[in-house]
Amino acid sequence: MKVTVKKLGILLSKTTKHFECKGVLNPAVIKVNNIIHLFYRAVAKDNYSTIGYCQLSEPMILKNRWNKPMLIPQADYEFQGLEDPRIVEIEGTFYLSYTAYNGINALGALATSQDLVHWKKKGIIVPQITYEEFKHFTEAEGTIHEKYVRFNAYLKSHEKQDRRIFLWDKNLIFFPKKINNKFCFLHRIKPDIQIVVAIENLEDLTIDFWQNYFLHFDEYIVLSPKHDHEVSYIGSGCPPIETIDGWLLIYHGVHDTVKGYVYSACAALLEFNNPQREIARLPYPLFFPDKEWEITGEVNNVCFPTGAIVENDTLYIYYGAADERIAVASLSIQELLKALAVNKN
Repeated sequence: MKVTVKKLGILLSKTTKHFECKGVLNPAVIKVNNIIHLFYRAVAKDNYSTIGYCQLSEPMILKNRWNKPMLIPQADYEFQGLEDPRIVEIEGTFYLSYTAYNGINALGALATSQDLVHWKKKGIIVPQITYEEFKHFTEAEGTIHEKYVRFNAYLKSHEKQDRRIFLWDKNLIFFPKKINNKFCFLHRIKPDIQIVVAIENLEDLTIDFWQNYFLHFDEYIVLSPKHDHEVSYIGSGCPPIETIDGWLLIYHGVHDTVKGYVYSACAALLEFNNPQREIARLPYPLFFPDKEWEITGEVNNVCFPTGAIVENDTLYIYYGAADERIAVASLSIQELLKALAVNKN
């Protein structure tokens, strides 16, 4: 059975303001006290990104929009921009994860807040590891795959660079609640989605932690490309959504064509108490670029889901369309869960 998806259209477009004149895309979305808060990647000239902010009174009704960024680059590790935010609330604290880009390295970073206005940056929390180091640790247990070499070998250090080149680790997304009283998050080193489970404190993410993690890297690959529409690589999308059947994960899948990569929205289900285990996955895209505003833009043929809210049985998915604008799609959660139920592993 195919899931019925309604594309509700463009919610937000770029403006003439300097900080978002090249595009607005890939938003983090959360609903608090009947207000939908949307934190989006705002792109200026030269691919310089900040995080813009607006509020919605309804899923498709704009209430107000800031005329300046909410978060801007402040440190060397994010010198070129803050990209692709996601947001969750855990025990009264808001966790805004994003990709920090310094012109060379793209790595998952974190900021926290108690009020969605004042933010404290926690820095990069994914491993800062070179390709050679990654290869060394994963090969020690024979866990590295040829596909990781193919996607990441180009990130080799170069002596002439004044900054170290690290393995790109993007799409950092927290689960919206602790599992067995511990933090859990997804991240992505191409081409798979990996998971970190059972972290009591973020300070536990030490060099020793990551070295041991990579020694057992195979154990932490939660999803790998499987179907034609995601055959090139996949990446985390919206924060996992708690359902009666498990964690619903809306992610992006990518496949290469003669016209370049095509990014589609995809769906899978993870076990509730053991999210390292995939329960089910749709064998087809949830939705893909077929509207003019998804097909043509700064990057053509892109539907890139990053935020979602639930209203009764309706799931609203907020996504970047052609890397230039923000659009919204909706569907029935029950219908999606039924479709996943007939596509179990």
